[in-house]
Amino acid sequence: MAAEVETMFYVRETPWHGLGTKVMEAPTSKEALSLSELDWRVEQEPIYTETGNLINGFKANVRDTDQKILGVVTDRYKVIQNEEAFAFTDELLGEGVRYETAGSLQGGRKVWLLAHMPHEYIIAGERISPYLVFSNTHDGSGAIRVAITPIRVVCNNTLNLALSTAKRSWSTIHTGDIKSKLEEAKNTLFMANAYMDELGREFENLRQKKLTDKQVMDYIELLIPLDENATSQQKKNIIRLQEDMKMRYFDAPDLKDVGNNAYRFINAVSDFATHAEPLRKTANYKEQVFSKTVDGNPLIDKAYKMMCAA
Repeated sequence: MAAEVETMFYVRETPWHGLGTKVMEAPTSKEALSLSELDWRVEQEPIYTETGNLINGFKANVRDTDQKILGVVTDRYKVIQNEEAFAFTDELLGEGVRYETAGSLQGGRKVWLLAHMPHEYIIAGERISPYLVFSNTHDGSGAIRVAITPIRVVCNNTLNLALSTAKRSWSTIHTGDIKSKLEEAKNTLFMANAYMDELGREFENLRQKKLTDKQVMDYIELLIPLDENATSQQKKNIIRLQEDMKMRYFDAPDLKDVGNNAYRFINAVSDFATHAEPLRKTANYKEQVFSKTVDGNPLIDKAYKMMCAA
């Protein structure tokens, strides 16, 4: 199987490497568990040495369907089952929530789900849809994460800006009272509303910052710098990337009526960061793009900081 995608389902558009089960409507959580093949549980088993001695303080997280070891964790580690993650988002988003995509990576060690939040926003005359991304690990390598990702509907660009005035993500480690921690995470909805309100105000600020063509070219060269000591091939590669980003600013049909401003620039950078082909495709580059949906994209954040300072 290509890359590190183990299983997944998706809605309408073929994602990543075309893996998964295509559905024409976003299914319910029960259907999503089945379609994404996440309807399995993690059991914790004791660990023994080759001579049969019990290793105290550690357990193995084992998938019940095939007895695959997903990771070795301490006794303090609390498992969040896949069905619990879906039940959490059902309760969080209310009756009738429907999922867009869900699946597992790295042989089940990482799982995620993405749900379309109930409300859509019209910001500066454009449709912005917020999505909730819930990600979890079963190998002890990461925290439980819940994040809000706004999508500009006309082009599917992610606009998860790192605002200083509002949070877009919540996380907790797999220890302590997990149930009460997930109760705390229900504040995510309040966080989402606050974030979207602040995002709307920031979009207006960015629209007011006019940019000349020369400024845009300079900013692109700062975002994708050309090293003086680069080889001939490296220079060609960097110039190709710069030209790609310029095209996304100057020629994108969906930005024609936006004006020459910082908002347009942020969208062009987001389009590049989300959709551009990398110079070299690694086996898991699409997984890395998805992880930036949760954690934030450094390139978009850098561009946003530039526009704030402009």
